[in-house]
Amino acid sequence: MEFTNVHHVALWGFIVAAVFGAVANRTRFCTMGAISDWLHMGDTARLRAWFLAIGVAILGVQALQWLTPIDMRQSIYLTTNFGWLGHLLGGLLFGIGMTLGSGCGQRTLVRVGGGNLKSLVVLLVLAVTAYMTLRGLLALVRVHTIERTNIDLAAYGMADQSLASFLAKLAGSTPSAAFASGLAVVVGIGLLAFVFSSASFRRRVDQIASGLVIGLCIVAGWYITGVYGFDEFEPLRVESYTFVAPVADNLQYLMTFTGSTISFGIAAVFGMIFGSFVYAIASGSFRLEGFASTGDLLAHLAGGALMGFGGVLALGCTVGQGISGMSTLAAGSVLTLGAIMLGSALTMKVQYHLLDEVGFLEALRRAAADLRLLPAARKPKAV
Repeated sequence: MEFTNVHHVALWGFIVAAVFGAVANRTRFCTMGAISDWLHMGDTARLRAWFLAIGVAILGVQALQWLTPIDMRQSIYLTTNFGWLGHLLGGLLFGIGMTLGSGCGQRTLVRVGGGNLKSLVVLLVLAVTAYMTLRGLLALVRVHTIERTNIDLAAYGMADQSLASFLAKLAGSTPSAAFASGLAVVVGIGLLAFVFSSASFRRRVDQIASGLVIGLCIVAGWYITGVYGFDEFEPLRVESYTFVAPVADNLQYLMTFTGSTISFGIAAVFGMIFGSFVYAIASGSFRLEGFASTGDLLAHLAGGALMGFGGVLALGCTVGQGISGMSTLAAGSVLTLGAIMLGSALTMKVQYHLLDEVGFLEALRRAAADLRLLPAARKPKAV
């Protein structure tokens, strides 16, 4: 078999993803876990590691744009087709799903590599549901309802959906490259300042390392597809790591191998599992784990389905939109990131209040009150 440009890109995508998977396994890098630590224990270490990865990715992308001819407007995150409803609803559903399924798409792949059979079931359901939403039955819902609300920003004279373009539009001016770069540097440095403002986090070498390495992996993904893999005669999509649509493509690739071609995203899925597996074996942490009960199974099935459907609507996951998309400072990525965090936090709070054996609606009301989305119920006055 002749090794083409596509195969070179896939190989490097696999290698970097393997590093990502090993580091994520070693440091327990997990968005759902980060939100849980913050809500239930007040520990922001893993949350800060996630924001560190975002900050590093933002600054790294700016460096790429200064030093290379990469055009980030070719990515799916900066198109003028602004799917605001898909970002909000999809992000919310994804956040709920990742909480029910014990982790986002990235964490699911890492757990599969570590021997978790529950995550394998989630992965399969996520893949099937995502494919149905991309090209199957659920695509009808996506195309004929959600995407009908998309806004064509080009009709308003905007070249992309970057935060710089939105701010310039509000100011009644045209965004310059210098303004966009300056905004990215300010946001990137601001995130780093926030992350390292915590004295306890500055002592967490493992979390600092995870944020730095994973942020650089995202930058490497952009470089591999946008610079290293650039070929006028064999064009490839400019992209970095994301784990919803590629999981669906991976399933199709495995089923139609002889008639399919590997891609960066497909190789990345394999790489994440492989890197996590190698670390699990080397560290002696590889363990087979199954479902504890029927309820546990149902929750994970629902989680996988919601992540597959929501992730496609939102055009990404906690890595795809939460880091790769955020590295471009796309408005859609900001919406998705906020919606994912809200969906996850709300679900955790609902689960907590259901332990008090109250009804679902009451648990939801209490959860919304905890997150200050609704006023707290007044306590009865003492007689």
